[in-house]
Amino acid sequence: MFETATPFDTPRLMTELLAWVQQEREMAHLQPLLIIALCIVVFPEIHPFQDGNGRLSRVLTTLLPLQAGYAYVPYSSLESVVEQNKEACYLALRQTQSTIRTQSPDWQPWLEFFLRSLVEQTRRLEKKVEREKFVLAAMPVLSLQIVESTREHGRVTIGEAIKLTGTSRNTLEQHFRALVERGTLNQHGRGRGVWYDMR
Repeated sequence: MFETATPFDTPRLMTELLAWVQQEREMAHLQPLLIIALCIVVFPEIHPFQDGNGRLSRVLTTLLPLQAGYAYVPYSSLESVVEQNKEACYLALRQTQSTIRTQSPDWQPWLEFFLRSLVEQTRRLEKKVEREKFVLAAMPVLSLQIVESTREHGRVTIGEAIKLTGTSRNTLEQHFRALVERGTLNQHGRGRGVWYDMR
């Protein structure tokens, strides 16, 4: 078991970590995913806060790749990949974190786990996209218009769909019902106040 940083050392170590990340980003000697992986393993090892370090690490695991241009990150959950491999995650973290303050840090266990998890995340997203293409290809044109409008605006009402498509309320209600039944849309409310968003 490794010991986290003392309250006395924490400000210095956090300053060094942030300066290192900034410097590496600017110099671009390391691949961005390596910078992210190293930051994510060192941050909880410093353990700067009394509570919430794990949650903040998970936020950084999404934020840092987004900042580095990996725009796909919000569309497939890395957290669910890690959750399914929790024991391997903790083992890799411990193996690396216990060596960080030594003369020869062993980054390999964490880097392998983190990069394999990213590969699995992208594989899952590819499968999701393929399924989506298949589902959308089988949809009537009017249903596709509803889905695209919902994606673009975040939500849609039947009244908005009438204006968009010029189609009757009864026809649209049938399409909305089918989209809800097939799991493409969520329905919120009933009657005239009903609205829909993406699942």
